[in-house]
Amino acid sequence: MTTTPEQIDIWRAAKSENQNLEFKEAKTQFDNKRLFKYCVAIANEGGGQLLLGIADKAPRPVVGSVAFNNPVEMAAKLFTTIGFRVDIEEVDHPDGRVVVFHIPSRARGTAYAYHGAYLMRVGEELQPMTEDQLRKIFAEGQPDWLAAFAKEGLSGQDVVQLLDTQTFFDLLKQPYPTDQSGVLDKLISERLIEKRDDGFAIRRMTAVLLAKELSAFEAVSRKAPRVVVYAKDSKLETTSDLTGTKGYAVGFQGLVQYIMTQLPQNEVIEKALRKESKLVPEVVIRELVANALIHQDFSEGGASPMVEIYANRVEISNPGEPIVPVERFIDGYQSRNERLADLMRRFGICEEKSSGVDRVIAAAEMLQLPAPNFMVGFKRTTVVIFGPRAFKQMDRTDRIRACYQHCALQWVSRGQMTNESLRNRFGLGEGSSNAASQVIKAAIEQNLVKLDPSAANSRKFARYLPIWA
Repeated sequence: MTTTPEQIDIWRAAKSENQNLEFKEAKTQFDNKRLFKYCVAIANEGGGQLLLGIADKAPRPVVGSVAFNNPVEMAAKLFTTIGFRVDIEEVDHPDGRVVVFHIPSRARGTAYAYHGAYLMRVGEELQPMTEDQLRKIFAEGQPDWLAAFAKEGLSGQDVVQLLDTQTFFDLLKQPYPTDQSGVLDKLISERLIEKRDDGFAIRRMTAVLLAKELSAFEAVSRKAPRVVVYAKDSKLETTSDLTGTKGYAVGFQGLVQYIMTQLPQNEVIEKALRKESKLVPEVVIRELVANALIHQDFSEGGASPMVEIYANRVEISNPGEPIVPVERFIDGYQSRNERLADLMRRFGICEEKSSGVDRVIAAAEMLQLPAPNFMVGFKRTTVVIFGPRAFKQMDRTDRIRACYQHCALQWVSRGQMTNESLRNRFGLGEGSSNAASQVIKAAIEQNLVKLDPSAANSRKFARYLPIWA
């Protein structure tokens, strides 16, 4: 293994640090305990490189490091302490000595720990893994819940009676076959059903997506989405409680339309004319419902995606904690259920490239709604979408959250947040620059955004980045 100075420069040019790449200045030393923790965390994230002697802030100059001047001895100590081999390499870069730790990925179904803590990276911090993430790791190698079979020993006629095959072909924009064998062959080629000696078997994922009636499949019937409507701003009075009956793909459009009919009307003023509009736009509902269906943890028993509609907000939740930190929903993407996500993308229900959350936040900005609030609870992930609220009606938390999301959205769109862009996001005039500056200052104090070091010192021309950029 030989790392060249050119490879060091390629790593330095990366847009940002990530779970697999970490830079530390460490000119004179680097704490052993921190090193052990970083090696464990990076291994748990799939392996990668830790580089010492490079500033971790853009443009990441090589500053050189004299730490760990005996790599062989340190490699032995690492192995003894954390239980796996880490290769250490000294690279003679023109600007100074760089120490590269090549950290392997954890083994499948295994998570590494340091002093009992299974560590992962969250932004620039190291934190213990959540129970949900550990359970997922330890379940690796076991049969996938969605890949298991929901019904077996079926005839071809049983299959087409249980599944909405017509909608399946419509969603794929393909003509319906002229005979039953053509339908079955297509389902087999997509690995949605399997042909056996005793007949056909339907996978759970197939039932989840294409069932005419989810109740016909005992294993997946509890995964049906539920929509609850409340009379006011609390759960005290329920006006309706409906559970879906169809598979996610075949029933998606009907589910979205039903939710839209249940949303409260909101009065807005456009061009001096009063008009009625729904509390939340359809594009937001569509994206977030699709996310809740796709990214849920199906291994959580007795739980299903939920949409709760209040007079002043909508809460959309799904079982399981996210595998991407909520603060990275805008720029990060990792699908919990890859096959399911792939099919939903091909059906035109979602885009498998992290753009759904971007569109939700962009829509909130365009309509000047409060920023969506993504939250993680006990074995459940929830997003709260609020109805219209003027800047003066938003509390400090609302404003800071909107500032961070605006900054992150600007960054992923290859732009940067400024005082002016934040004022536009809130619908504020030029005379409100002080108010925008106060929000930015609060976001900086909470370590959510930072000043672009290449920007001018003038507040008027200052540009800002997400803290992880």
